[in-house]
Amino acid sequence: MSLNRETRGHGPDLVLLHGWGMNLRVFDGLADALATELRVTAVDLPGHGRSPWHADYINQETYFDALLAVLPPRAHLLGWSLGGQWAMRLAARAGQRLQRLVLIATTPRFVAGEDWHWGLTPAVLEQFAQSLQANYRQTVAAFLELQVRGSAGSHQVLASLTAALRGHGDADPRALAAGLTQLRDSDLRPLARGITTPALVIAGQHDRVTPPAAAAALVQLLPQAQSLLLARAAHAPFLSHLAAVTHAILESVRAVQRADGTGA
Repeated sequence: MSLNRETRGHGPDLVLLHGWGMNLRVFDGLADALATELRVTAVDLPGHGRSPWHADYINQETYFDALLAVLPPRAHLLGWSLGGQWAMRLAARAGQRLQRLVLIATTPRFVAGEDWHWGLTPAVLEQFAQSLQANYRQTVAAFLELQVRGSAGSHQVLASLTAALRGHGDADPRALAAGLTQLRDSDLRPLARGITTPALVIAGQHDRVTPPAAAAALVQLLPQAQSLLLARAAHAPFLSHLAAVTHAILESVRAVQRADGTGA
């Protein structure tokens, strides 16, 4: 079961995984900027954009295998939000297949709990799940509005997110429900401690979905991690702060190439 993907540029491989409810079109601006130095492959997650949803994807091993199949050898991997959680899972299992992780607006645990205070409450997520059954398009639209609150250029960021959906297709409601279940149940803190792939963690100062404190905690969990906190950014800093995010990613990749003796 292959996933839809688009590739542009030449150079070291970088694979992009988007967040819940979105599709690869959201990365167009970032992919174009990075393709000056990298071979960038953006992927539609299962049941999103033009990747079909199959009942077998309820099994997370099948879902994982589909994502693993799109990774070239020695690739860099970028994940945004839910895509960041999948990127962490891939890094934990793929080992030396990955050179570096870039995690944007990513948290090891989406839902707040007694020992984790930097997430949405279970009640809020349950409201999303109930709304999803009643009107999935309206639920996704409400989530997009939450993502841009506090962001510089919030109207333009929301327009970009909305245009990605209109231009490339809504997610399958079954994929949306499965994604919410993963966000509700996943606690990747133990897994993060064992990820040896060097990571760059990028967070937005005003992110209402995955608070910057969650990113800071993630940096402490990962054995090899650097952090970048962007002022006046929210949940989609690669849209509101494209130049800064592009620069940070390229510098991160260049550092790997220099260490390997393959770059200047």
